[in-house]
Amino acid sequence: MNFNKKHTELDEHTNQLSGRIIGAAIEVHKQLGPGFLESVYEEALVIEFKHRNIPFQQQPDVNVMYRGHKVGQSRLDLLVEDCIIVELKAVEKLHPIHHAQVISYLRAKNLNLGLLINFNVEVLTRGGVRRVIYSL
Repeated sequence: MNFNKKHTELDEHTNQLSGRIIGAAIEVHKQLGPGFLESVYEEALVIEFKHRNIPFQQQPDVNVMYRGHKVGQSRLDLLVEDCIIVELKAVEKLHPIHHAQVISYLRAKNLNLGLLINFNVEVLTRGGVRRVIYSL
């Protein structure tokens, strides 16, 4: 990896892994449909990840740093293989603040890819999944 320029292209492994994550989310949405709380989808997705042998961490901490000092802490919904952040929502509509939240998490964890998944849609593949790429 060339660290002298911004890295926006994702490697093949990351692309394939994001496809597996989206496939798992589609299965959860197919089984549950819209209308539940975010926590229900998170638990169902955890079960689906385990079923598909997708390595993940649930609710890992994210330290918020400023000038080398920890100024706060937040939690991710899911972190897959220490390389993809999965942020789950169950809202009527995704807003710019949701995208900004994922970008902030990516920057704090020094990662390139986040998946913003909104389960409160009729069909998950039509506006329910957004890939968020952060240039390091």
